[in-house]
Amino acid sequence: MRLAQKIKNKLSLPLPVFKLLNRSKPHFECPVCGYIGPFMDLSGFAGVRKHAVCPQCRALERHRLQFVAVMEILEKLNVSKLKMLHFAPESFFRRIFSARFGKYETADLTMKNVDHKVDLQSLPFDDSTYDFIFASHVLEHIPDDQKAIGEIRRILKPNGIAILPVPVVCGKTIEYPKANPHEAYHMRAPGLDYFEKYKPHFSRVDVRVSGSAPEKYQLFIYEDRSVWPTRECPLRPPMPGERHADMVPICYV
Repeated sequence: MRLAQKIKNKLSLPLPVFKLLNRSKPHFECPVCGYIGPFMDLSGFAGVRKHAVCPQCRALERHRLQFVAVMEILEKLNVSKLKMLHFAPESFFRRIFSARFGKYETADLTMKNVDHKVDLQSLPFDDSTYDFIFASHVLEHIPDDQKAIGEIRRILKPNGIAILPVPVVCGKTIEYPKANPHEAYHMRAPGLDYFEKYKPHFSRVDVRVSGSAPEKYQLFIYEDRSVWPTRECPLRPPMPGERHADMVPICYV
């Protein structure tokens, strides 16, 4: 099932053909690459996710919202003098960050071509090493996420910033007894309460939501979560509605 979804998600028509065949669909604008036109649907954990992917740069809903939030922050900072650590680096964010920050480093436990192969629960870096940390959709995979959050805070400098989004898929966070291979080995289903875990570690946590940016960017997640629980996602409770907000927490030391 998951293999078939992955193959389907990677198949794509040439952009002019896709736009022609989908000309009757709603048109949006990608804030990452500037594309204007219909977006691609995606096969996800709850079935079809409508208007999810920019067909030009492949940015998902979360990437577009994160891009908007990040660019607003970077405009206020002289990042040419700052040191950044990027966990599980996405390719297009890697290009954006590496071109702007004075010192840019990447890290992951299993990915190739990163600067540091590290376990987020036990980082080898000294206290107050980095000014800016970005880790998107990482903490839901970590067994001891509280320890990982503490490690992120430890290595941030005074006045540092960490952007730590997770997929919010239920009302209240549900901890799994073990990683679920059908959910990309998630250790939990983060809920609307998940960002409360950040507050003991940071002086302030601001949350940008899908509705806080222009509608033309299509930053909502359109999927029918009432189908949960399923065989693949047995612990996820149903959520009403087919239009769900995404969230970007911005954590300040």
